[in-house]
Amino acid sequence: MNTIGDQQLLRRINRSVLLRLLRAQPGLSRARLASESGLTKSTVSALVRELIEDRWLSEAGVAVTDGLGRPSTPLAINDGVRVLFGVEVGVETMRVACVSLLGEVLHTEAAALRSPKPARVASQAAAMCARAWRRIAVRGLSLTGIGVGVPGAVDDGSGIVLFAPNLGWRRVDLLPGLIGAFAAAGLPRVPVQLRNEADVAALGEYEFSPGEGEDPLIFVDCDVGVGAGIVLNDRLFTGAQGMAGEIGHSIVQVDGPLCSCGRRGCAEAFFGSRALAREGVDAGQAGRMLGVLLQNLWTAFDPRAIVIGGSTCERHPAFLQAAIDTVHRYAEAAGMPAPAVRAARHGLWAPAVGAAALALHDHLRPMHADTVSRRERMQSPSGMAVAKI
Repeated sequence: MNTIGDQQLLRRINRSVLLRLLRAQPGLSRARLASESGLTKSTVSALVRELIEDRWLSEAGVAVTDGLGRPSTPLAINDGVRVLFGVEVGVETMRVACVSLLGEVLHTEAAALRSPKPARVASQAAAMCARAWRRIAVRGLSLTGIGVGVPGAVDDGSGIVLFAPNLGWRRVDLLPGLIGAFAAAGLPRVPVQLRNEADVAALGEYEFSPGEGEDPLIFVDCDVGVGAGIVLNDRLFTGAQGMAGEIGHSIVQVDGPLCSCGRRGCAEAFFGSRALAREGVDAGQAGRMLGVLLQNLWTAFDPRAIVIGGSTCERHPAFLQAAIDTVHRYAEAAGMPAPAVRAARHGLWAPAVGAAALALHDHLRPMHADTVSRRERMQSPSGMAVAKI
């Protein structure tokens, strides 16, 4: 049994609990953190000291007196010293976003994708991130992590891109190439993580929500391909092989138009951006087809919110409104309240900003709490899983 390794993991989990509490409720004191988390005061005091030394937290103001007459100092996320990088590898465009710990977008850059070859993708991502780093580093910020979103299914365990049809990829081990290219470009050595672009977009909408995160939440990305990212029970739901959310190839009409995958009637064949670019295509009718798909996702997952993004929404305003109207008509017919259906907060930048959220996600939910045995877990008063050291 690796006792030291177990203790390190438990400490990381407990640190993440405190970070999440302070993101949701800035200004909590050490005593309030202990009460909300269920951790002992001595554990909270030691962890807060570490987090301040590591520049994750700061003391947010002067000490105030609590109800028992004892002074307590409010704490907050130290938003001005760390930055997260997010990279979207799109079918046609690559985007880089630099984002603060609280979701403020500090810098962006977009460029046409030069080549779909994995090595070229890695070198272009590294060059764009290196340019961004030169602009960000002069502000005195430190790079905390890099997240990358790709238009395909990514295996959670191996990080291999299993299938990205619009890039022509099958079983591409992209992550080592990205890590090597980032290092060669002179970027600081930080964790690099890789996920599907709709998954990271969903994570960005969830992690950087202005209030309580909406859970369950579904992000539907309508670009060249059509995909969905699903946040369920405070984590991404990716399925057994990372294929969950590949809704672009769900059938919405039997014997419908031919899709790039070889089947007929797929969602992508109706409202992928290439489908809508064809002459004579009605964006409103395509939006109604999307509405049918959203209604099916609603009944399958019962989400609090469905967020829609991608180039199709930007280029065809009638498309998004028709989809929303269709969901509401189904809701009225059933006599049920529809989930919130809205556009992505960051528009075309949602996957890049979400990839930055992926870089933060590992610190807020290290290795997912379910990797800790039931014996070592308990449920805190705040509803967060904490680990006892």
